[in-house]
Amino acid sequence: MTASKALDEPAFVERLARASRRRFGTRADVVPVGEPSMGGINHTAIFEVTETNGVARRLVLRRETYEGVGNPFLPSHKQYQLLELAHARGLPVPEPVFELDSADDLGRGFVMGFVEGETLPRRINSDPQFDAIRPGLAARCGELLAAIHDFGLGATGFLADVPDTADPLAAQRERLDLYREPHPALELGLRWLELNRPIGGETVSLHGDFRNGNFIVNETGIVAILDWECSHHGRPLEDLGWLCVPSWRFGNLARPVGGFGARKDLYAAYEAASGRKVDDDEVRYWEIFGMVRWAILNVMQGFGHVHEGRRSMVWAACGRNVAMVEHELMQALSGRAPE
Repeated sequence: MTASKALDEPAFVERLARASRRRFGTRADVVPVGEPSMGGINHTAIFEVTETNGVARRLVLRRETYEGVGNPFLPSHKQYQLLELAHARGLPVPEPVFELDSADDLGRGFVMGFVEGETLPRRINSDPQFDAIRPGLAARCGELLAAIHDFGLGATGFLADVPDTADPLAAQRERLDLYREPHPALELGLRWLELNRPIGGETVSLHGDFRNGNFIVNETGIVAILDWECSHHGRPLEDLGWLCVPSWRFGNLARPVGGFGARKDLYAAYEAASGRKVDDDEVRYWEIFGMVRWAILNVMQGFGHVHEGRRSMVWAACGRNVAMVEHELMQALSGRAPE
């Protein structure tokens, strides 16, 4: 964790302190801790609050910062609603603490509880510390996705107006067209997806970005599901296909589920927990969809670095990532799976 611009600004820290005192008491003490250095879309700041009763709590501030062309992310208010819903259902998520409001003068966002653990995928996939839990991670992912898909459309009605809910393929096409960059491989992918689109079937609430890197693990397993900004309604196997996208294997191509597990374990656990039958062909359809979607998100990040003043080495690297994902996509479309 490194020092970052916001927490180096006394005025920002004071606004954060005032926001905390409004909720925890006028004498609450606020101490900045730091900010994760690899954040992309949301600004994340970790701080400690000592309440007037002397109890210290470590908390996480998440603020909206993305203002570029083709913003595909949920507003923070809807993310917070999902966090509240998941927490109330007993899923492993950070505790929702409070939403920011205009009086806080911190923009749009929310504060949640801090969860100790590891998020770096390569450590999850290879560190001996996680050898004992790694064989069960794919099955646990299946169980957690089944629980998210059980939220019910009524409980997540606020996702009905999300473009990906209306038509996930059309949403990708619209976003790619915004950047006016030629990407023949992505055009081919979009055409293949249109010609092979699954028909009929059930619609559920999706996490939308459930993958290695977006959950926290410790020696007991997955302890927190993060990053709900891509949630929408859709076919349940979309979430399973996204989890199996080659980019989320982080070099462990022989383990298609996040680089740590096997499809059979993911499928069996999901079927047992959800009562739905997993169609492997449809999962692979959504895996190809995920490659196209991930490539377009990388186009967005690279575009922001070059044209929108959001200068970042991470986002510049995203521009390079597009070609890598396109290569994986062409392999998949030709039947040569990375695994």
